Amino acid sequence: MDYKIRTCTQEDIGILTETIRNSFHVVAERFELTERNAPSHPSNCTHNWIRYDMERKITYFVLENEDGIAGCVACEQASAKVCYLERLAVLPEKRNQGVGKALVEHVLSKARKLGADYVSIGIIAKHTELKHWYKKLGFVEDETKIFLNLPFPVTFMSYDLQEK
Repeated sequence: MDYKIRTCTQEDIGILTETIRNSFHVVAERFELTERNAPSHPSNCTHNWIRYDMERKITYFVLENEDGIAGCVACEQASAKVCYLERLAVLPEKRNQGVGKALVEHVLSKARKLGADYVSIGIIAKHTELKHWYKKLGFVEDETKIFLNLPFPVTFMSYDLQEK
């Protein structure tokens, strides 16, 4: 796959919103998530979410190939030693082509450059295929928590940058 990953700017807010919403639509349907029962789920992403993230210094990246945008991801430095991998979104027609893996590896590289020791992510606990996919990439399952504002438990996973 021939592609380029680039850092996003304010001009990319529209395409990021569209990519995230379209990518998470399938997940929302599968787990019966709506704007009402899961307003903070990425399937309900808005321009304002992305704008607010960028103001908080969360960095977004897009992967582009010959067909255009195939996916995106965000990296947030939560502390000196921890980065969060957020909003990994691959368009349904671009899945199983290495797009997600390339975006995750890009965030891991970025986190190393920032001096982080770990990269953390939260996923829907019952999304077993995604959990296995992250494990294949080297993430380990940590704790699972219940949040009152979410209709599903969240499993946290981490990647130890010091070991790899």
